[in-house]
Amino acid sequence: MYGDPPRSKRFPRVPPDRRIYAFVIDFAIAWLLGSLAANWFAQGLIFFVVWGISRVVAVAQNQGQSLGAWLMDIKVLSLRFRRVPDLVTLSRREAIVGGCATLAMLGLNQFPINAFTTLLLIAPLCGDCGVAFADEDYNQAFHDRFADTVIVPTKRGFSLDLRIRRLVDELTDRMRK
Repeated sequence: MYGDPPRSKRFPRVPPDRRIYAFVIDFAIAWLLGSLAANWFAQGLIFFVVWGISRVVAVAQNQGQSLGAWLMDIKVLSLRFRRVPDLVTLSRREAIVGGCATLAMLGLNQFPINAFTTLLLIAPLCGDCGVAFADEDYNQAFHDRFADTVIVPTKRGFSLDLRIRRLVDELTDRMRK
């Protein structure tokens, strides 16, 4: 299109493990709150609402970071405008990944009953996020490509992965002594 700025600027890549950890933190919070409901429909609805609040509203208010992203020092940016996406863009992005995460949550809740159903319901999330491993330029998952967003590292955060790594190193040093 004529109005799009050139995409020549490269963003620093976020290691996949940091993206996964941030996702798992946000997923676990929404899963915990959603699993308190009695039936599967209420669980899915509560999960999706909590997911939307934590990944759309909180991200828009917190400089592009959800709780998991803040703990892992990453944030979401719009590729087109090079800033935090607006609510509509965040909603489009999180509707895809939130829908896949809701199916995965329902599948994980059904695991004791039927493992095949669990695998079937987790597959869309794996497919959506798996695209990021093949993207050489921006490391974008399908939901990032759809919303034209990118995940970038930031210095604003808690650095949970580095703190845990440092703690494990200290513990191993103490055990050696």
